[in-house]
Amino acid sequence: MSQMKNVFEANFNDHRIQLRVIMMGAIAALILVALFTMFYTVQAESQGVVLRFGKYIKTVDPGLRVKMPFGIDSVEIVPVRRQLKQEFGFGTAGATNPRQYSSSRSWENEKNMVTGDLNAATVEWIVQYRINDPRQYLFQVRDPGDTLRAVSESVMREVVGDRTVDEVITVGRQEIEVFVLQRLQELVNKYEMGLSIDQVQLKDVNPPDPVRASFNEVNQAQQQRVQLVNEANREYNKVVPLARGEADQKIKAAEGYALKRINEAEGDATRFNAMFLEYAKAPEVTRMRMYLETMKSVVPKMGRKIIMDAEANQVLPLLQLDGNK
Repeated sequence: MSQMKNVFEANFNDHRIQLRVIMMGAIAALILVALFTMFYTVQAESQGVVLRFGKYIKTVDPGLRVKMPFGIDSVEIVPVRRQLKQEFGFGTAGATNPRQYSSSRSWENEKNMVTGDLNAATVEWIVQYRINDPRQYLFQVRDPGDTLRAVSESVMREVVGDRTVDEVITVGRQEIEVFVLQRLQELVNKYEMGLSIDQVQLKDVNPPDPVRASFNEVNQAQQQRVQLVNEANREYNKVVPLARGEADQKIKAAEGYALKRINEAEGDATRFNAMFLEYAKAPEVTRMRMYLETMKSVVPKMGRKIIMDAEANQVLPLLQLDGNK
């Protein structure tokens, strides 16, 4: 009996040791699992949204973080600093964003549109955006990527439908981009999608293939017309201002010559009047002075002259026969 008791106690001790080892192993495993599920890392370009049993708790910034283990807390990593884009009517291979483009079967339906003047056009465009509110992005709208695609296509069709085909294809592209960007941001804010629209860019905008050749010919004719008008304006701006400048120059010269002649005439009249006043005061003296002044200026121009007295009978004594002078 004593021997059986000893065997029983030995077996019990062995089982107790084994149970203790199992419990310690389980505790160690739980600790490892807890440590493994408590720590997580948020990348530099992202933010983490912490959920406790599926309910939003907080939003955390990049770095090494701690959460409740064993699946009590879960974390959704949202790339808030990465610029995302969606392509419409085409697709770029190798995209990491599953909502970047739709299936190739949908491209034709996306890009075929009707303009305001009831013409057809194929419009391909890109929407670039960022996630600025992770909580709204995850919980306010179901599948925000598909929702953004639907809203973008709706706004683009609305804007294209309000404009003529010439505006859509040529002169109105920038205006369309700006208007779509503003309208899209308004709707995104209204739906609380947590997105910021950075840019809307039109890519290839063309008429449908059956009429593309004719449309290109019309565009070439319009471009030639604009080119000819610009060349005519350039020639006009080069010739007309030059002619106007020459005309103004001649008019100014004529006006200056007229003013000069008027001033000279007025000066002559003033001098004559002053001389006449002096002449009226002493006519004989004035007459003699005028005569002497006139002779002084005229005689030197007459060359060699001999002046004789009225009583002289011959000129021989006055002549110098040697001819030297």
